[in-house]
Amino acid sequence: MDQQYNRQSGRDHIKEPGPTPGENPSARGGVGGSSRARTPFPAAAGARLFQSKEKLCRFVRAEKMVLKTELCRFSGIKIYPGRGIRFVRSDSQVFLFFNSKCKRYFHNRLKPAKLSWTTMFRKQHKKDIHAEAAKKRRRTMKKPYSRSIVGASLDVIQKKRAEKPEVRDAAREAALREIKERIKKTKDEKRAKKVEVTKSQKTSGRGNVPKPGKAPKLGGGGGKR
Repeated sequence: MDQQYNRQSGRDHIKEPGPTPGENPSARGGVGGSSRARTPFPAAAGARLFQSKEKLCRFVRAEKMVLKTELCRFSGIKIYPGRGIRFVRSDSQVFLFFNSKCKRYFHNRLKPAKLSWTTMFRKQHKKDIHAEAAKKRRRTMKKPYSRSIVGASLDVIQKKRAEKPEVRDAAREAALREIKERIKKTKDEKRAKKVEVTKSQKTSGRGNVPKPGKAPKLGGGGGKR
């Protein structure tokens, strides 16, 4: 039904559109094309409609919002904020349970692997494998993005990538040869310095050491009497 809304003085009124060209005015009802008087659209109903739309928008936004969930210590079920039972043991260890049933079974020392409704049982018996596979498939691979690095522009990086493997291998061998020669040179210099230091120590040590003399005899004059 085609209706035109006019907003006048803070209230909604319905204005009936006039007859279109070629239309019989008597077909709209009443004698001589006069339509029946319609009641105006109440403002309270419009306000209620607006509030309901706003609530729907809030609900959609809340659906998109990511909530921090925790897992039940016994069953492994997701626990949303404001739900579950928290138990603190005497050793200050905290346990969170989905409901009183999970808490009771935990205190009775039942094994969750033996109950078919727990996540541990389902994992052991390979349930919900198709759902996990679908989740893995949905993961999108990040495309590698090439960008310049400190000390190398993007053009240099692209040239390096476009190089032939033979040229790259030759450059690598030349760089390794240069590094080896540099290491050998430093080792030779260190060895030569060490030899010089040892020689200087020997020469200085010989000059300072006194010549060994005859030790004095102990006791009185010896000999036969």
